[in-house]
Amino acid sequence: MFPQSSRHGYEEIDDTHPSHTPYSHKIKAVCSLAKKKLNGVWTKKTLYKRFPILRWMPPYKTDDAIGDLLAGVTVGLTVIPQALAYANIAGLPTQYGLYGSFLGCLLYIFLGSCKDVPVGPTAVAALLTFQSLGGKGIEHAILLCFLTGVVQILMGLFGLGFLIDFVSGPVSSGFTSAAALIIVTSQMKDLLGIEASGNTFVDTWKSLFHDIHHVRLWDTILGVICIVILLLLRMVAQINIGRTEAPTKSDRIINKSLWVFGTSRNAILVVLCGIIGYMFCRNGEPPFLVIGTVPQGLPDFKLPPFGFSKEINGTTVVTTFVQMISDLGSGIIVVPLVGILENISICKAFANGKPIDPTQELIAIGTANLLNSFVQSFPGTGSLSRSAVNNASGVRTPLGGLYTGVLVILALLFFTPYFYYIPKATLAAVIIAAVVFMVEVKVVKPMWRSKKSDFFLGIVTFVSCLVLPLEQGILIGIGINLVYVLYHAARPKISVEKLFSRGGTEYLLLTPDRCLIFPSTDYVRNLVTKHSIRQGIPVVIDCSHIYGADYTAATVIESITSDFASRDQPLLFYNLKPSVSSVFEGLSPKDFVVFYNHDEVDELLKNRSCIKKQMEIMD
Repeated sequence: MFPQSSRHGYEEIDDTHPSHTPYSHKIKAVCSLAKKKLNGVWTKKTLYKRFPILRWMPPYKTDDAIGDLLAGVTVGLTVIPQALAYANIAGLPTQYGLYGSFLGCLLYIFLGSCKDVPVGPTAVAALLTFQSLGGKGIEHAILLCFLTGVVQILMGLFGLGFLIDFVSGPVSSGFTSAAALIIVTSQMKDLLGIEASGNTFVDTWKSLFHDIHHVRLWDTILGVICIVILLLLRMVAQINIGRTEAPTKSDRIINKSLWVFGTSRNAILVVLCGIIGYMFCRNGEPPFLVIGTVPQGLPDFKLPPFGFSKEINGTTVVTTFVQMISDLGSGIIVVPLVGILENISICKAFANGKPIDPTQELIAIGTANLLNSFVQSFPGTGSLSRSAVNNASGVRTPLGGLYTGVLVILALLFFTPYFYYIPKATLAAVIIAAVVFMVEVKVVKPMWRSKKSDFFLGIVTFVSCLVLPLEQGILIGIGINLVYVLYHAARPKISVEKLFSRGGTEYLLLTPDRCLIFPSTDYVRNLVTKHSIRQGIPVVIDCSHIYGADYTAATVIESITSDFASRDQPLLFYNLKPSVSSVFEGLSPKDFVVFYNHDEVDELLKNRSCIKKQMEIMD
């Protein structure tokens, strides 16, 4: 039964034995490799990196708990009216904004690396959802949330967080400013009490003007008054009474009270207008539109729809998963990218000099979106406005999200019947008063003074996002930005100087300012050839700024050295990095001479002259 040893010392394996099949050996090898990989991945360092709660929870103190409680409640009072309004931007029933406002906050406690980030619906994410849906129903929004989470998690696992670096400041500013104007435009219909629709800024305004004769006076008056009150309360939150350097206790109490009052402006205004709406509804039809019935209770925890069927005019229409993917289009890529861009921007704004981990944020936000799709939410991310409130409230750790999530859950369980009476114009005012400050007017003048091409890039992105759907506009901005980057990579600057060595030999010094890669090689070759032929003296290429090269660059260097040798014109390479030199030497270029000391120029040229004379004598 046991394998016998042969006279050559090899085992004769009985292939019929079940433990010695070829497949069993492969499976054992795979299992062994997987075990080693897992042991390498799940180290203590990695565990603490992927679950940041393990770092900040052990030293958690009472002061931290008080700071998180106050901040969490303050953010909760801010997110509830915002969530109701953002669902309207996404073109979805009001309750779906609240569905996406509690689970992400709770999950971010364990996976989030930034204490200031409150995860939930945002204005930009809601607008991108609306444009990606294109009039489709809630099923598409929930699937988009699921796919957004999947894409973000995969980006995190494969270390693709660097992709957001291709969205430059001008592109981001143009996109954000255009998105703010589109959001304001989308809320004009509720502010005026009319019907309007449209996927772009231009289309929406056309629709508004088409129905402008149906404007409801009381909705407009209420909306304008609410916007004025919100802007005034925003100013109240910034008032500081007394001395700034050493305020008295009473000054601190008054300033803190004013700040809380101003910061809670959305919740205060929604409650007051809800009471007004309730009083009108008791006496009959209110003079303004209200949001209507909001289902009470928590959403069911279930799989997102990977296909669904609906009965339309007595006919059952089936929509498959593939068709839903096709309907969502580029939104599947753009929504996750913009979401993580928003989140990383918040992390940088409140980092206080600490390093940012984009991979961990991708995993955290992606997991939040993935699980939010199980509670019927649309995509969300970190909110800049709520992050500012969170930071100013004195949040200490991500545990502040616990109290925010609990408040939203309580609102869903007990307060949704009262949401019926909230005027639509009030929610529109909440959104307009919040996003109008997203228009980045302050960056226009510095951008113009700094670099005109960046200003042009920002304007093109801004106009593209207004005229076209938002996801197409930002893709155009990123595309033009990449063309800029590639152009600069393909056109390095080369300084040209005529110098004399210590021995009095005149030579031409050419200094490229960046790496030699395939887009730039022909350009560099033409410049080197042109200047060398025109001057007809020895040429030295200063390679101090060349930190990398590729095969195409090596072929060009081989060609250049060959051309110089055929013209019998000396060519030397100064201060070439060893890693780059090895790339060039791979093709064995002719007369390839590298030196690292300027004093060697005379000796190298003299040796070359001696060699030339010897060759002439031999000829």
